[in-house]
Amino acid sequence: MSDQPAKKIFKLALLSRVFSFVRPYRFIFLGNLVLAIVLAFATPIRPYIIQVTVNTAIGKSVVLPSWLHWVLPQHAFSSALQLILALTIFQVGFIIVETFFRFLFTFGMAWLGQQVIRDLRNQVYEKIMLWEMRQFDKTPIGTLTTRTINDIESINDIFSDGLIPILADLLTIIVTLTTMFFINWKLTLICLVPFPIMLIATYFFKESVNKSFIQVRNAVAALNAFVQEHISGMQVVQAFAAEEREMKKFEKINQQHKVANIKAIFAYSVFFPVVEVVLALSVGLIVWWVADSSLDAGLLVAFILFLNQIFRPLRMIADKFNVLQMGMVAAERVFKVLDNEDVTLNNGNDVPAKIEGAIEFNKVQFAYDPPTWVLKDVSFKVAAGKTVALVGHTGSGKTSIISILNRLYPYQSGQILLDNQPLESYSLNTLRGSIGVVLQDVFLFSGSIVDNITLRNPSIGMDKVVEAAKMIGMHDFIMQLPGGYDYQVMERGATLSLGQRQLLSFIRALLYDPAILILDEATSSIDTESEQMIEKAIDTLIKGRTSVVIAHRLSTIRKADTIIVLDKGEIKEMGTHNELVEKGGFYASLIEMQMASINAANKS
Repeated sequence: MSDQPAKKIFKLALLSRVFSFVRPYRFIFLGNLVLAIVLAFATPIRPYIIQVTVNTAIGKSVVLPSWLHWVLPQHAFSSALQLILALTIFQVGFIIVETFFRFLFTFGMAWLGQQVIRDLRNQVYEKIMLWEMRQFDKTPIGTLTTRTINDIESINDIFSDGLIPILADLLTIIVTLTTMFFINWKLTLICLVPFPIMLIATYFFKESVNKSFIQVRNAVAALNAFVQEHISGMQVVQAFAAEEREMKKFEKINQQHKVANIKAIFAYSVFFPVVEVVLALSVGLIVWWVADSSLDAGLLVAFILFLNQIFRPLRMIADKFNVLQMGMVAAERVFKVLDNEDVTLNNGNDVPAKIEGAIEFNKVQFAYDPPTWVLKDVSFKVAAGKTVALVGHTGSGKTSIISILNRLYPYQSGQILLDNQPLESYSLNTLRGSIGVVLQDVFLFSGSIVDNITLRNPSIGMDKVVEAAKMIGMHDFIMQLPGGYDYQVMERGATLSLGQRQLLSFIRALLYDPAILILDEATSSIDTESEQMIEKAIDTLIKGRTSVVIAHRLSTIRKADTIIVLDKGEIKEMGTHNELVEKGGFYASLIEMQMASINAANKS
């Protein structure tokens, strides 16, 4: 998922797709469009009213246009002072109405943007949850965080400061210029003489800021990815005294972010003074022309106001184009997430009332990155209610077997059967709901202990939680914590020991009453007391359930009905503990190595 955008980002198809999310709110969108048109046509009215007011005040003969005469009948006022007062009151009322409409437009576009990004963010997060695990293996978490948070927030700018506001500004400029030409076309041409300078400055400003914004966006993604990864792995950084080296890496990325922002700031610092200079030149030309001909104070004031009404949107329109383009860059990146079809297919519709748990692998081949095969023609059967132990050196394929069993990864060839039915024929929720997993690396979420045990499943009552905790022998420990089951676990369970986290995950697996139980090195990293608690619970838990156990400890392996010995993705041996020891093959050598390691540890 590259952070480098295509050179041509403004694509109508992409913009159309963004606006497809507006469909549920189309009436609000159309209302804002109407408001934009109304406000554009209302913009020149105030300067014209001021022109009439000034000319009336200096005693110049004024004839009100028909549309204004209809509102303020000129014959109804006996003196110029009364007409001035009426024009002032009309102008104040007009300002109030215009301000109200402008509020509706601004709030409406912001509201619309928030609705769209809420819907879009929900879709993106839902898509990410459907991804196969290999996508998370190759995509940094910080990058996905940027896509889900920062980039979608940038899409909001397409609405609040993007396409419709730009069109509204352009329409305002066109209407104002048309009005100026209608009032005095010669004076209008005079004040537009400096405009080529403005157009050139706007072009260079837009290009400069556009490049800077892309660099800023890339730097933000890099910062998010770096910070996310290194905060998660801070224990490793500190343990190896790598703080200084990692700080230098962070400073380099942060420097790139600073430089990109400073380039944008420099462009703004040059552009806005140029705009002010061009405006001053235009105003000077107006004063020179009016003064050189017959002095018309009302015309002078009106054209100065007209110019300000043109320059105000012109000053921001280039910036809005960049904001729009950055929103398009962000949209392109977000849609790459939505268009990623590397998801776990859920075409199965088999939802049996009960899964017995009979497992069969038939010549299964699997690779995280084909053709580097991790499992090669793996075939075995596990009868329902039986326990199979997977043993072998690191990288032999043990974890891969359980990863494809609950469909976290797709296998490339062969077949996996569950109760004599293809694994893919089951509904994904049914399949995974029938498999309980206890991993070596336990992940706990921020929240209470009961939330981590139930995963916020409202159908699981507190009585079941307590019953499961008592089975594992954790109830008394939990009740000693401040708040008991409401004790707040910090991120990743940092306030609990590794053994306690594993015991909580065991309660979680037990609570869901799975037909198949997977234990991946569940007792490899805990103390003897915790191991005894778990092994006691295992004896109760595996009774009547199919169990797949990955373990190094001999005490766990011996209880298995079948032991499968793996090496480099192939099954080397299969049988009971006694059968494999008597055979004197691969398994016997593993046991011998383990016993030698235990004896050496005891002697030391």
